[in-house]
Amino acid sequence: MRSRSLISTLLFYLLLLIIFVYLIFPFYWAIVSSLKSPNELFETPVRYWPAHPRWRNYVDVFTQQPFGRNLLNSTIVAGMTTFLSLVVGSTAAYALGRFRFAGKHTIFYAVLSVAMFPQISVLGGMFVLVRSLGVYNTWWALILPYMIFTLPFTIWVLTSFIREIPRELEEAAFVDGASPLQVLRIVLLPLMAPGLVTAGLLAFIQAWNEFLFALTFTVDNSARTVPVAIALFSGASQYELPWAQIMAASVIVTVPLIVLVLIFQQRLVSGLTAGAVKG
Repeated sequence: MRSRSLISTLLFYLLLLIIFVYLIFPFYWAIVSSLKSPNELFETPVRYWPAHPRWRNYVDVFTQQPFGRNLLNSTIVAGMTTFLSLVVGSTAAYALGRFRFAGKHTIFYAVLSVAMFPQISVLGGMFVLVRSLGVYNTWWALILPYMIFTLPFTIWVLTSFIREIPRELEEAAFVDGASPLQVLRIVLLPLMAPGLVTAGLLAFIQAWNEFLFALTFTVDNSARTVPVAIALFSGASQYELPWAQIMAASVIVTVPLIVLVLIFQQRLVSGLTAGAVKG
């Protein structure tokens, strides 16, 4: 029995190792490729680490491309999308999780169903809306469409959190003369911190990585975000793709997301498992 248990443990850790390598290898290869010269990228046999790392590729991303502006655009768009999703989502979740009114469940499931639609299915309608509002090729041309997909998940996560908070806390605040918005802001929001972090982080990642809307609703670097900017990187000629710079830019935009997940990993796990166990 002990030998069988040992074999099972070894197989389990071997499986974890395989999954870890499978998941981490693309990012590792992006780092390696970002440090190679154009000739080294296509040489054989393949080198798993360059003989002379070319750190200048990271400098060239900012000197040969307007990548700093693209990073600023992505930061503002993703940040504003996250902020508005949390503000609107928390108030909607409070209404859906605490108040009784006709059609509450229908509204809740209708909101969730919006997230099931593929982006391409709403692209035409969103394009007409963006042009009608006069925000084409601006940050708002991305923020408003992104909320279609970030807001349903935010409402779902925060509604689950609100339902787990004891009603006695609200009742005590109401007795003291607090309004519903004051109860939400002073009493509920601090208790919903894991849910806010979870919903906010996932909304930020989704907005940061989005490509289709950003490609459609922007035409130049005044509002273009990093996924589109990386896809449109140009080399010395129209027939050359700067693969090393593309990989360097990919690493640059991925590292902040990894850092955010590592910082908030405990709250992220607690937020994702909220409502899984009752009692």
